[in-house]
Amino acid sequence: MKLEGQLAVVTGGASGMGQACASLMKQRGARVVVWDLNIASIKDQGIACDVRSDKSVENAMKETIEKFGVPRIGINCAGIAPAKRMVGKEGAMPLEAFKEVIDINLVGTFNVMRVLAKEMTALTTIGDSDERGVIINTASIAAYEGQIGQVAYSASKGGVVAMTLPAARELAQFGVRVNTIAPGLIATPLLLNMPEDVQTSLASTVLFPKRLGKPEEFAELAIHLIENCFINGEIVRLDGALRMQPR
Repeated sequence: MKLEGQLAVVTGGASGMGQACASLMKQRGARVVVWDLNIASIKDQGIACDVRSDKSVENAMKETIEKFGVPRIGINCAGIAPAKRMVGKEGAMPLEAFKEVIDINLVGTFNVMRVLAKEMTALTTIGDSDERGVIINTASIAAYEGQIGQVAYSASKGGVVAMTLPAARELAQFGVRVNTIAPGLIATPLLLNMPEDVQTSLASTVLFPKRLGKPEEFAELAIHLIENCFINGEIVRLDGALRMQPR
């Protein structure tokens, strides 16, 4: 699918990788609507949305359609990455802490994907491609090599990985593709707020290039997945060949 002129929805687009996707797609000629809890800095193309809530997502889609039309592109970047041991100094991890990560990262991804897919499947196909839409989800390499303290985060991102192929299979008959990016250590606000020595130590674990990934590199990959219509049902690692160790 050619990016220029298409309408895209980006969740979590107010910061980090989502913001990079929104910015780069605009530069490449797409129209972009950001769904986020914090839209103060986004102005006229931001819609307040809590991905955990079915009503919030449905209302965000309704508002998007009324103002801009039906999106052909959806990028799920909304998520959290807390670190908490299953059993720590204060005892067992509170169940609510686990549920919160699952609700935002996994349930939230599905919640947005189901609403996007419903609208995309009713669109006309583009040219002779038989394509109607593209959905890109965000997982993490922690889905494969979760570290100590990442049990909830890894479970949530593992679920996103596991949804990719069945979702792509289900939506194939409608001409809607589904792919997932599994980033490694990306220089998002979460990492950049850490002490410089911690950032340097983390960057040294990347095989090559020995640095943190850039949000813009995530965005470039997302755009390639949008424009290359033969990539479907795939999980692409973006990690500089990093394979995380237990800690």
